Amino acid sequence: MQAWLLTLLALGAGISVATQQVLNGNLRTALNSPAWAGFISYLGGLLTMGLLLIVAREPVPSWKLVTAAPWWAWSGGILGGVFIMLMILLLPSLGAATLLALVVAGQMLAGIAMDHFGLFGLVQHPVSPSRLIGVALVIGGVLLIKD
Repeated sequence: MQAWLLTLLALGAGISVATQQVLNGNLRTALNSPAWAGFISYLGGLLTMGLLLIVAREPVPSWKLVTAAPWWAWSGGILGGVFIMLMILLLPSLGAATLLALVVAGQMLAGIAMDHFGLFGLVQHPVSPSRLIGVALVIGGVLLIKD
């Protein structure tokens, strides 16, 4: 794919995450429960992925492929659940802009560490001065956005 299309898709993903958090916050208020709001959010995601599997006609993976996956590969859903719950709980106190800026800063710090050490099977990309400056700028942005 063209680099500009990939960039637009990544920006769209960021917009969808920001919008999702606000909508989940609204659901939390309506249901008076962060846990139920998170559950419904994940149920919607599960149904969406099921529909995508049907439309794409993806075959069910073989048991051999399922058992060959490393144990840590199965924890994405758990971390996703923790993420959604934290977002729902923190949004009212921090506000959307501050919360998302902090999330991006955390993602950058984790991404730099995972790239540097090649964690979870990633190709290693060593920490460099320009990468550290980039993270510092993101953290500076967090400080500027905070209310």
